[in-house]
Amino acid sequence: MPDLTKGAVAPDFTLPLDNGSTFQLSSERGHPVVLYFYPQDDSGGCTDENKEFSERAGAFAALGARVVGISPDTLESHIKFRAKYGLQLPLAADPERAAIEAFGLWKLKKLYGREFMGLIRTSFIIDAEGRVARVIKATRILGHAQKMLEALEAHVTERSAK
Repeated sequence: MPDLTKGAVAPDFTLPLDNGSTFQLSSERGHPVVLYFYPQDDSGGCTDENKEFSERAGAFAALGARVVGISPDTLESHIKFRAKYGLQLPLAADPERAAIEAFGLWKLKKLYGREFMGLIRTSFIIDAEGRVARVIKATRILGHAQKMLEALEAHVTERSAK
């Protein structure tokens, strides 16, 4: 699947959440949604990223956004991960990579000369109409959640100016 760009209709998906409910993107119309895709629970960078998003949960909510973390891990892994670090945001399990592939994030990666397929750490802001408002690749893990919060603030400001 080609990379999603600003203005594209976001692919719909339904995934189970670690709190026992489900998340369906199309059911979230009417307010912005922040989706952050990360490779693996309880790894160094992913732990830092999830903690940073969790620390900003209130600020995202104040802007009217629903925030969901998505990885190819299982529900059981998410439940342990969230409890271990006291994470405040729901985590969606996508072991079949339905949403990950729909968003074009399962790609060939290189690390230490080794090639393998994996998730490209990327976050999206989906607007109230279900369109991609922002696509931000996490080039640096530390500070990525703040970058997403600032992008959401800019999006909300743009929308209210219209």
